[in-house]
Amino acid sequence: MRFTSTARGARLARRLVSHRLAQWGYPYDSCPNETATLIASELAANAVRHGRVPGRDFHLRLTAPPYTRGPIRIEVSDTRTEKLPTVRPADLDAETGRGLFLVSQLAERWAVGPRTGGAPGKTVWAEVSTRPRLASEPGALQGRKGHPARDGDGVGEG
Repeated sequence: MRFTSTARGARLARRLVSHRLAQWGYPYDSCPNETATLIASELAANAVRHGRVPGRDFHLRLTAPPYTRGPIRIEVSDTRTEKLPTVRPADLDAETGRGLFLVSQLAERWAVGPRTGGAPGKTVWAEVSTRPRLASEPGALQGRKGHPARDGDGVGEG
């Protein structure tokens, strides 16, 4: 889908991802839905904040297999090529700058590349596992509602 490069467009993209995954059999409160929605939110926000070109929209593509049969894939494309995203350590006092760090910690795989089809810009994509994670797996903690969550984002740890 195509969204306006505004905060409202990013918010609508996030809501669409959550709603569509629920329709596809990934309940709103499931770990795959919550994780994919957070990643989509971060990528859409980055497209609006850093990839915005006046008068141009950003695109979001979501693909998902049947439950536990493979990864959910989120792709966000914008029209700006000169600003490639990078992961950097978050300044603990900063109010922004953690988006791609969260994506790198939550996604099974992610990358950035040129937009396909000859269109100008870039696409940032991430894949989220639909396989239930066990608490005994490295990097897994029991998150809220008993869903596994990844550790290591450094946010809110005391």
